[in-house]
Amino acid sequence: MACLGLRDHDLVGIRAGNPGPLTLTGTNSWMVGRDPAWLIDPGPLMSEHLAALEDELGRRGGLGGIALTHDHDDHAEAVPAIRARHPGTTVAAARGEVDVRLGDGDRFGPFEALALPGHAADHLVFFAGRVCFTGDAVLGEGSVLIAPDPGALAAYLAGLERLRARRPVALCPGHGPVLTDPEAKLSEYIEHRLERERRLLAALDRGGRTVQELLDSAWSDVPAALRPAAALTLAAHLDKLAGEGRLPDGVERPAWPEQAPAR
Repeated sequence: MACLGLRDHDLVGIRAGNPGPLTLTGTNSWMVGRDPAWLIDPGPLMSEHLAALEDELGRRGGLGGIALTHDHDDHAEAVPAIRARHPGTTVAAARGEVDVRLGDGDRFGPFEALALPGHAADHLVFFAGRVCFTGDAVLGEGSVLIAPDPGALAAYLAGLERLRARRPVALCPGHGPVLTDPEAKLSEYIEHRLERERRLLAALDRGGRTVQELLDSAWSDVPAALRPAAALTLAAHLDKLAGEGRLPDGVERPAWPEQAPAR
């Protein structure tokens, strides 16, 4: 467990002890305000993490509500345990068995939701003032897995542009450290996706058609442990090219499993 914070903002991040190739140093849960506090992404069901959340909620005068950026287990698994400790707590998210169904522009407690699908179809980011809580849409380090849902990559790029236009002063991600230069990070993320697309198009121009060939060419820098995640993101890129009429015939598409990786 580690605590993260931002000077001059009444918020704190509490990092779960679930590090890994997809979760980086662990999942960040965020609390905003006090009397009561509002919780974004309670995280995984881990006793030490739950205890840390409870300690901080006690210091902040109780729990006002829970907002979920998306419903992957490493962000949402602890919701039932938190609700059991705080009966009547309202949970808000874009889908699932929640009390408040949120969409783009909706408000919940101190938060304004902005739809930013790509990593997951239900993904939201939350603004509290000019601070943005980005879940898995923007990470503190590294890049994001894009799930090959219909229109995922085009929607993700459009969402990043919308987020950049809001000019947040800081990004509080679901994994990794706080980002205090949002303009630079968002520009980096957009360029990273466009560079992947350029590399993929070059591989296709050279005659690459199999998943292995395309990953070897366009994702050659990805470690072996992240290769399955890269394959899913490749599928999202292929879908985008197909939708734009730029995908050649005969290209092998990665299989989309029934359940995506946690991040």
